[in-house]
Amino acid sequence: MTIHKIILDTDPGIDDAMAIFTAMAHPNIDLLALTTTFGNVSVEQATKNALKLVEMAGTDTPVARGVATPWFKEPAPFPDFVHGVDGFGNLELDDPASNALPISAAEFIVREVNEQPGEITLVAIGPLGNLATALHLDPELPSKVKQVVLMGGVIASDGNVSPVAEANILSDPHAADRVFAASWPVVMVGLDVTHQIMIPRALFDDIAANNAKVGAFMRDAARFYVDFYSSVRQIEGCYAHDVSALAYVVSPDWFASVEGPVCVATDGVAMGQTIMSRYGIPYPLNYWDDRPSQKACLGVKSDQVLKFFADAMMDKSWNS
Repeated sequence: MTIHKIILDTDPGIDDAMAIFTAMAHPNIDLLALTTTFGNVSVEQATKNALKLVEMAGTDTPVARGVATPWFKEPAPFPDFVHGVDGFGNLELDDPASNALPISAAEFIVREVNEQPGEITLVAIGPLGNLATALHLDPELPSKVKQVVLMGGVIASDGNVSPVAEANILSDPHAADRVFAASWPVVMVGLDVTHQIMIPRALFDDIAANNAKVGAFMRDAARFYVDFYSSVRQIEGCYAHDVSALAYVVSPDWFASVEGPVCVATDGVAMGQTIMSRYGIPYPLNYWDDRPSQKACLGVKSDQVLKFFADAMMDKSWNS
């Protein structure tokens, strides 16, 4: 059995909570740490939320606090209409009893990757400032990371914060462009596939009934998230955004991908667009010429990803 060592870079976030709990429970994932960023909420709230999820689950997963603002872009309002003001559907939980590590997220990433070269996958399910900062701290980092799998971007489908942009990328487009330009292998698990995977509202009731530790919280938080998607996408559920990035790590054969260099638009009407040169055509514009080829998922076995999430959330270990 292959065990995947991951650092999960996150902005919890209701769908982040789904991914975090999935990573904690899945037998093929060794969750080394959570690193936090602004995104769905402030980095202060994201760090509290990450610590609270660790506390709920009863694990000793370390948490490192990361960047608070985009590299250059003016910060946007936090999407409290999607995740609630607290990131968890306005459940207003008590503060966690524990604290974050005394080093930053980027410093933690650099330290761990250098101690375990070639072994760690960075799974980023929020804006990419921590990864971009880690690249700044250690320019040789790409040669030591196993791979980068991110939930973000869109190639051939519609965006969720503009007709062409996805929220994580738009939140910090300059950082995202830096990540795609680096020489490490990047896999984009974006809206092209995550909008094909709908988690039905009823599944959260099943999770609550079968998961003694975190099931009730997950059901209660998901109500807010599902209500949002029901209002804007006319579905009776929500999308498996962040969980899909973890599913790729464990079972890449569930996904069909295309390859090519990626540039991120950093201003104007297309800000946040992930633009892949995937047709092998020599264009007059040469922005892509000196960039490495990266992967973007366009197809997915949605039933497998949904089962992946359900099985992890209802694993018998939650009741031990």
